[in-house]
Amino acid sequence: MSTPYPFTALVGQDDLRLALLLNAVSPAVGGVLVRGEKGTAKSTAVRALSALMPQVEVVAGCRFSCAPGAPDPACPDGPHEIGPGTSRAARMVELPVGASEDRLVGALDIERALAEGVKAFEPGLLADAHRGILYVDEVNLLHDHLVDLLLDAAAMGASYVEREGVSVRHAARFLLVGTMNPEEGELRPQLLDRFGLTVEVAASREPDQRVEVVKRRLAYDDDPEGFARKWEQEESAVRARIVAARDLLPSVRLGDAALRQIAATCAAFEVDGMRADIVMARTATALAAWAGRTDVLAEDVRQAALLALPHRRRRNPFDAPGLDEDKLDDTLEEFGGQDDEPDPDGDGDGGGDGPGGGGGQPPQDAPEGNGPDTGGDRAVDIPAQGEPSESGEQKAPAGGGEQAAARASEPFRTKMLSVPGLGEGAAGRRSRARTEHGRTTGARRPRGALTKLHLAATVQAAAPHQRARGRSGPGLVVRRDDLRQATREGREGNLVLFVVDASGSMAARQRMSAVKGAVLSLLLDAYQRRDKVGLVTFRGSSADVALPPTSSVDAAAVRLESLPTGGRTPLSAGLLKAHDVLRVERLRDPARRPLVVVVTDGRATGGPEPVALAGRAARLLAAEGTASVVVDCESGPVRLGLAGQLAGELGGTAVTLDELRAESIAGLVKEVRQMQGPQSNSRRVA
Repeated sequence: MSTPYPFTALVGQDDLRLALLLNAVSPAVGGVLVRGEKGTAKSTAVRALSALMPQVEVVAGCRFSCAPGAPDPACPDGPHEIGPGTSRAARMVELPVGASEDRLVGALDIERALAEGVKAFEPGLLADAHRGILYVDEVNLLHDHLVDLLLDAAAMGASYVEREGVSVRHAARFLLVGTMNPEEGELRPQLLDRFGLTVEVAASREPDQRVEVVKRRLAYDDDPEGFARKWEQEESAVRARIVAARDLLPSVRLGDAALRQIAATCAAFEVDGMRADIVMARTATALAAWAGRTDVLAEDVRQAALLALPHRRRRNPFDAPGLDEDKLDDTLEEFGGQDDEPDPDGDGDGGGDGPGGGGGQPPQDAPEGNGPDTGGDRAVDIPAQGEPSESGEQKAPAGGGEQAAARASEPFRTKMLSVPGLGEGAAGRRSRARTEHGRTTGARRPRGALTKLHLAATVQAAAPHQRARGRSGPGLVVRRDDLRQATREGREGNLVLFVVDASGSMAARQRMSAVKGAVLSLLLDAYQRRDKVGLVTFRGSSADVALPPTSSVDAAAVRLESLPTGGRTPLSAGLLKAHDVLRVERLRDPARRPLVVVVTDGRATGGPEPVALAGRAARLLAAEGTASVVVDCESGPVRLGLAGQLAGELGGTAVTLDELRAESIAGLVKEVRQMQGPQSNSRRVA
């Protein structure tokens, strides 16, 4: 077993270390979600925590880690007698993002269950993590069906395995810790709310601190065991402090003044539900115990709010997490405070000095909401060139140099887009697909391990052979060749590639604002349907991939917000760039079907025969069966209908901005099918 990096050797990251330690003191806090850019010691810190967790008492031989003093009466390995047990280290179990359902919850031997009526159950990761830590690296990339299972276990403290009338239940209470890079996409709101605390981490910009990080890491890599020995004294001290805080925790008093502050803070920041109040109360209590106090102070409530509320106040995926600390301080001051609560040391600091201290303040020089800027309502309202000034004078003609970025108009709700046919892409909520979850549509012989038994088909396959197999009892004699896997139909996520015209003809401020609002609305829909998104822009003399295909619609919204406009309209370059992006993505993820959304007025300028070149590029996409929709941004009393012509070349359809806002892009489904006819393949729009 490799030697983990010592927790106390971590440099900086005070909020991260404090949040992890508070959960070690009080697992009821509900776990930690660690958000941050790559290379910021997120995984290192989590793995280091396991070495500090106190030993746990378990029933000898129990695969489900039952406590000897209060064993689970429904334990599959039970029943257990109350008595002495054995001590072992708390486990840290890692859940890979690509794990199967059986690996997470455990597997039943279906063949033995049918033939012998025996519940032969092999425990999964949830059983291993009981009374320990369940760690999910890149938790935002976890498949939806695994997220559903985690939500059930976290809500009920137990895992249930139900297969064709055979049921197994076991306790599954664990400290859930997840790490993620927001650039790769956000979490589902339900799972996000299940994390008690969240912290944002970023690499230090202080040269001396960065030097110390490098020195320690190199020393650890050269001699992990020797490096760990140098930090053993500090590790032992923190381990002892965790044990002392756990012992003190039941004696900590959460007074009415602190409770009023907690309730007022949650109300002031308009968080949903009551879970935030409960988590804040538990966190403030753990902070007091960590500081060695038996009373919760106002500073504990403040620190608890900074850890427990940022991820709960998001109203949509484009809102950045974070709190207005001035508003927080005003709320705490208004609803009681430190003057009514005891300070045992008389020095006003509340005691405690370890990582984060007791209710210690976060770094004061950190910017509010130090996560990545996700755009939203913080766009800078800079007047764009090409619009009238206050005096009515036109500032710059369309098609000139670079224009200032226009702010997106208010996003609106859209109806669903889907790609026809039956795909086999990643699980999502958009187009029909063959999936592991959904309604049963048939049966087949299993390829590899059996995961979803089709009972009727299995019985039908085994029934003709019962006499030849010498069946004499009530049980059905089932062989491996009789088993049938259920085939299911659900929904998949798609790749939605936006190709946005940013040329001078689009630079009029009001029009570009509406264009951005429409794209932002479709991005929000893509987030909710678990799609990947990409953004190609074209202006001047070339096209650029503003955002390679990603699961992060936040990143797409940021790129869209800062999108400049101006110059000529190289439409063919934009379409060819989209073709190149799709070609690469088909190699990376051949099962994910694409949809191209071209946002343009249809004009093509620059170079020889720009219109003819754009037509050839469009036909190239159409020849590969790429589903396409053109959002027509042409305005004014005289319209040339160029976007409609482009849609015809693409084999798709066109919709104006007004039609998009009124009925959404999904209103084109029937029209597209009528245009494409029965020969449409699985890559066209439905």
